[in-house]
Amino acid sequence: MPHILHIDASARPGIAGTDAHGSHSRHLTYRFVSQWQSKRPQDTVTYRDIGQNPPSIISHDWIASAFTSIERQDPWMKQTLAESDQLVDELIAADVLVIGTPLYNFGMPAALKAWIDQVVRLDRTVAFDESKSSDPFIPLLSDRPRHAVILTARGGVGMNPGGAMAHMNHLESHLTTALEFIGINRIHYIAIEGQEAGGALLEASVAEALNNVEVLIDELQVTLKTLPTPEPV
Repeated sequence: MPHILHIDASARPGIAGTDAHGSHSRHLTYRFVSQWQSKRPQDTVTYRDIGQNPPSIISHDWIASAFTSIERQDPWMKQTLAESDQLVDELIAADVLVIGTPLYNFGMPAALKAWIDQVVRLDRTVAFDESKSSDPFIPLLSDRPRHAVILTARGGVGMNPGGAMAHMNHLESHLTTALEFIGINRIHYIAIEGQEAGGALLEASVAEALNNVEVLIDELQVTLKTLPTPEPV
């Protein structure tokens, strides 16, 4: 049965429409996961709130450890990578990765970038083939179909592809590059815009996004209904 990894990256702890100053991206992920489970209660979910509990920023020790082969790692190296290993294990186990994230200053929040840095790991999620000088990287998460659902909230408008402000939006493109690099290439996007303008424009965007969430859930559940149970990590 499908397993969902649910990640919230917003610095706002509440849900828009329910809590004061709540998060619109959390509203979308809450709707996605709750509606998914209402239709498929047997499916499992791992939840990680990186907006409130950010992953560690990679350090010199992390880099030294991650680029040392497992059989040569000292005990301190294994300890240094323990957090990363847990995050990678959660990602590997997931059939559907649900990321809720705001657009901060034209890109992803620092907490989400820290998560990306922790899970893009040599010999865990990507391999390196020295014999292929022009394209040496091998994505390791292409071993089975995995989907990523990117649910975003933007203060401005016109940041979708083809929009007047699309050139200022580096959030989805950055996530796409990182996820495809490790083998997750079935990526779906839904966004809320207009938070800064508010009013009818924001209300319409929220309503459209919530409707798109419902449609995407139905599509994915049909796609994944015959998914075999993944091997234990």
